Amino acid sequence: MTDMSDLIRESVKQIKPYSPGKSSQEAKEELGLEEITKLASNENPLGPSPRAIEAMQEAAAEVYFYPDPVCRDLTQALAELCDVDPEGIVIGRGSDEIIHMMGLAFVNPGEEIIYSDPPFALYPMTTAIMDGRAVAVPHRDLTHDLEAMTAAVTERTKLVFISNPYNPTGTIVTADEVARLMDVIPDHVIVGFDEAYYEYVDDLEYPDCLEYVRQGRKVVLLRTFSKAYGLAGLRIGYGIAPPEMARALKQVREPFNVSGISQVAALASLQDPDQVQRSFQLVQEGKQYLYEQFEQMGLDYVPTQANFIFVDVGLDSRECFDGLMRQGVTVRTGDIFGLPTYIRVTIGTMEQNRKFIEALRDVLN
Repeated sequence: MTDMSDLIRESVKQIKPYSPGKSSQEAKEELGLEEITKLASNENPLGPSPRAIEAMQEAAAEVYFYPDPVCRDLTQALAELCDVDPEGIVIGRGSDEIIHMMGLAFVNPGEEIIYSDPPFALYPMTTAIMDGRAVAVPHRDLTHDLEAMTAAVTERTKLVFISNPYNPTGTIVTADEVARLMDVIPDHVIVGFDEAYYEYVDDLEYPDCLEYVRQGRKVVLLRTFSKAYGLAGLRIGYGIAPPEMARALKQVREPFNVSGISQVAALASLQDPDQVQRSFQLVQEGKQYLYEQFEQMGLDYVPTQANFIFVDVGLDSRECFDGLMRQGVTVRTGDIFGLPTYIRVTIGTMEQNRKFIEALRDVLN
């Protein structure tokens, strides 16, 4: 009898399943806790815009209809916001699906995908699904090493992913660094700029990668409504590319891939002029408080341009995680990123931040 494992593609067997961490409900049941402060998944504690909530409630009565397959209204709104051709906008189930589309549309078996190590999980997963060759370039000082990534390009390279800000560290590569890469990147290579956290950036040296799209360069810009817009549970994001590249992505897009409720919530979020500023301000205030607390505790941390902070707690991150969880706080362990004494903590409300610091002090003491 044929074993089931013999039927599975070899490249699929190489995929390391994504580990989302323990859910709040699991932690409550396991430890008998009434409340969990979840600071593990970089979610927005402010939640969606009130306009988005109202739009979702109104749209709920029409879920028996299939959604608009081309997301016309949202596409037009994003094109106007970003000052790009609407033909270059691709809407997906989070920016994750756009990454998957890039693999389906562009990568042939054996072609290379370059990314920084540690990577966002979808980069190696997409590489394996497409039977491509992963080229993981070690980070330099917890930041993308663009020089080394450029040097790793060969005639077999098809995609280069640059997560900016970089998850898990929150660092960025600057406009000058990106310009140097774009000056020398070969014409057969597509660059994916993953900007899931760009709304939180306050560094004036952050690159305007939309300009590369407007120039018709071979780039895909990835953005999401999961973070600053607080719609993580709806799974909606988008890609921006020159129209010819966007058409290739749309050719592999599944029909009706984004729900009608997700579309109207995203559109309403864009129409709330204060949503992003509220989220940005919360993160600015929270990170300054956390920086001060880490410094008082003598902990090294990575100054962040995202809504999370990577901090070296000086002990095994799993041990720290367990201690925090017993007090009702969840974070992300650094061992999955190859940095076993670090944890990644989402910046929450001030109440959540204070609870985390209180629990962390107790664990470290």
